[in-house]
Amino acid sequence: MFTTDSLRTVAARGQLIRIAVRSRQPFRTGTRRLRRTADSSPSPVPLLLINGIGASLELLTPFVDALDSRIEVVSFDAPGVGGSPMPARPYRFTGLCRLIASMLTTLGHEQADVLGISWGGGVAQHFAHAHRDRCRRLVLVSTGTGALMVPARPAVLARMVTPRRYLDRGYLQRVAGELYGGSARADPAAVAAVMNAHNRVGSQRGYMYQLAAGAGWTSVPFLPKLRQPTLIVSGDDDPIIPLANARLMHRLIPRSRLHVFHGGHLGLVTEAAKLAPVISDFLIAPEPGQ
Repeated sequence: MFTTDSLRTVAARGQLIRIAVRSRQPFRTGTRRLRRTADSSPSPVPLLLINGIGASLELLTPFVDALDSRIEVVSFDAPGVGGSPMPARPYRFTGLCRLIASMLTTLGHEQADVLGISWGGGVAQHFAHAHRDRCRRLVLVSTGTGALMVPARPAVLARMVTPRRYLDRGYLQRVAGELYGGSARADPAAVAAVMNAHNRVGSQRGYMYQLAAGAGWTSVPFLPKLRQPTLIVSGDDDPIIPLANARLMHRLIPRSRLHVFHGGHLGLVTEAAKLAPVISDFLIAPEPGQ
């Protein structure tokens, strides 16, 4: 997990970024077992987490806790989100990816495995393309291809325009099932509690900057050029990013495989115990031929 000691602020390209690092630990007896196809060695590079819109690094704590302990994890708050101050001006995915590359250099990492969820999945795709030498493996969770994708219903999209769901627990509890699907339909109170308890909400302007960063962006033209081994993870009941988008990415990315789970948009949090082993095995497995 991320502890208080693991939280700090670093500077990259003139921007202060709040980060957290979970150090790699020896594999503990009694923890979950890797599949037989996986190697017993730790991942040689850290896993960089890129969160969804409006979400601070705390939201993925259940997932980080469930990951194999031999994987180092680096997480951060996007500019204007959580504990990262507002940037001087709005930004695009291209600028954010340069910032991420600079942050990795500051932390002493030439390369990382990159996991992006939802909005962060778009950033992860762009990073894997624009900074291909710095991305070893790619994990795309509950995400799509941007402007050219199968969209959510208009009612769902309308609820994503503001961060109200992060600020008003009662509101989130009323809309959680419709918005997130999966376990949120049966137990919206539990989802609302997790979302509000583990997230540090940034400013309204920071949220708007995130929306603007990906406006008009699409990964469709460059996905066939990606060469990183890629794991695509999607729920079968995701109102925000319908499953058809994961299938499209799987067809377009040459070295990809698709894992569909029974759940919704927040599966990486609500189904962390089931999804973390799948992702851990993908990251630790040796390259073919090794």
